[in-house]
Amino acid sequence: MSGTTVILGAGIIGCSTAFYLSESKTIQPQNIHLVDPLPDLFQCASGLAAGFLAADWFAPSVSSLGALSFRLHKELAEKHGGREKWGYCRSTGTSLSQETDVAGHRGDDWLRAEPTRTLPESGHEQQSGKGPVWLTKRKGSSIEVISGHDSTGQIDPLRLCRFLLKHCKDRGVQVHHPAKAISVLKDSKNQLASIRIVRDDGSEADIPCARILIASGAWSPKVFSTLFPLSPVRLPLTSLAGHSLVLRSPRWSAAHEDTGCHAVFATDTLGFSPEIFSRTGGEIYVAGLNNASLELPELSSDAKINEDAIAQLKDVGKRMLGLEDGTDDLEVLREGLCFRPVTPSGRPILSRIPDSKLGNGFSTAGAGKGGIFLAAGHGPWGISQCLGTGKVMAEMLEGLPTSADIDGLVLR
Repeated sequence: MSGTTVILGAGIIGCSTAFYLSESKTIQPQNIHLVDPLPDLFQCASGLAAGFLAADWFAPSVSSLGALSFRLHKELAEKHGGREKWGYCRSTGTSLSQETDVAGHRGDDWLRAEPTRTLPESGHEQQSGKGPVWLTKRKGSSIEVISGHDSTGQIDPLRLCRFLLKHCKDRGVQVHHPAKAISVLKDSKNQLASIRIVRDDGSEADIPCARILIASGAWSPKVFSTLFPLSPVRLPLTSLAGHSLVLRSPRWSAAHEDTGCHAVFATDTLGFSPEIFSRTGGEIYVAGLNNASLELPELSSDAKINEDAIAQLKDVGKRMLGLEDGTDDLEVLREGLCFRPVTPSGRPILSRIPDSKLGNGFSTAGAGKGGIFLAAGHGPWGISQCLGTGKVMAEMLEGLPTSADIDGLVLR
């Protein structure tokens, strides 16, 4: 059906795209379909990530997208009460150096090492500071402020996902879950005509469509190869697994939130570089323990949390957030494991997939009328860049000029 768009993946990228596409004056929201295999949505990076936002911590090829997305986060929060609904709050970024028996690095070294996760070169003077009230300051530790409220922020990604999905549904966007795409069908001209989905009960349905957006995170290569098994290419995406904890501390409460949230990137402690984020609602998020070799499960809901990894994070929480005498007064609210989609370049892919890469003589309609598209590979920046990605992909699907320069993010 001309004008119908199917988005495969109802995570934060898929929902952001559906949100902006449903605002179009030329596309009816009921002709937008979100398809996701999870019975309960947002059980991977979309709902389990830290929710840290940055405006200018990116390489040149991603800087325009990052700046656009940071602005859209602010505008969306101001328009819809984001502080109350999904914990939008400005944040201060800090680097914590501390004495340790483990030979390691600054916590922001990984930020610098990743091409799309670099600290700003200018505009933010590094300053010494006392740090957040919830952080346990030990002898020999020092804190540098590496970004201020003008360029970093914090949200609860799970609540933002739920907000976006609700607005999409209220506008008429059709949501199919649990359901997964199993094949695409062509018309007599070898052009995309429809996509076939199978529901959890085994029933199948064909959705006539002209455009398909694959926004399935780390599962995007599998989705693409399922739909286009004769394609001569494999999408350059892999997964980076990361464990996390959400804690509550009596030293971080609503009484402290008026001063803003904090992000702490620490030196190597107990074998890895912790990343700790305070969020509104009394939550403190602890992560930084990543594993590129952990096998991607069939579904994100099948992920098996490693108890040793959780124990390491709890040790870090006790050391960095517990009382100075070493006792632990922290409450564990949630243990998590998510799989971030990463690319060899460290840059996301926001692109139309050329018909020549689909295989079997498959073709699609011209720009603005049809096509197969991909939005994935954001690595640790999927939440920060989600709204900009959604805006840009909605424009790309309609064949319009994009609001950010994404020339360096095209699938090669």
